[in-house]
Amino acid sequence: MKIYTKTGDKGQTSIIGGEKVSKASNRVCSYGTVDELNSYLGVIISQMKSSLDVKKDLIEIQQILFDCGTDMATPNASKGYRTKSESAVWLEECIDKYLQSPEPLTEFILPGGDPIASHLHYARTIARRAEREVVATASEEEINEEVLKFLNRLSDYFFAAARLINHREGRPDVSYRRNGKVFYN
Repeated sequence: MKIYTKTGDKGQTSIIGGEKVSKASNRVCSYGTVDELNSYLGVIISQMKSSLDVKKDLIEIQQILFDCGTDMATPNASKGYRTKSESAVWLEECIDKYLQSPEPLTEFILPGGDPIASHLHYARTIARRAEREVVATASEEEINEEVLKFLNRLSDYFFAAARLINHREGRPDVSYRRNGKVFYN
């Protein structure tokens, strides 16, 4: 089986349903960034030696991200969407659980700490970019709004997971130098 089709040689690609669109379209950019994020999670997962509960959750997130990418490649609901509201609810439960351990924040913190936590902070920024691209697509055409909700929660999830990993590894959060109190608990 050949994996190259040559159909993209002129900057076009087929989305679900067979419609040809520009590879530079917001729709293609959005599911491309979701794919990038999913691949980056594979990098993180491959390096995790501890926090196996978080690793398990990241593997589940990869499955849901594949659904998100499929939904973004689907131009209308008649083909059926895969991403469901339960996915965002599940992320909220994970976030709440992860934030029970580290001290509550009152200031902005810098990304970093343990290498896995640093990777999770980077994944958070990719998730935010994916979210912006999904919003751009939604301003032009129909999308599964559950994808947008999931990606919005996902960046918060990565932030909470990074803080949890740093806490477990004994790496303190580093406050932004010009902070004032910004979070009130």
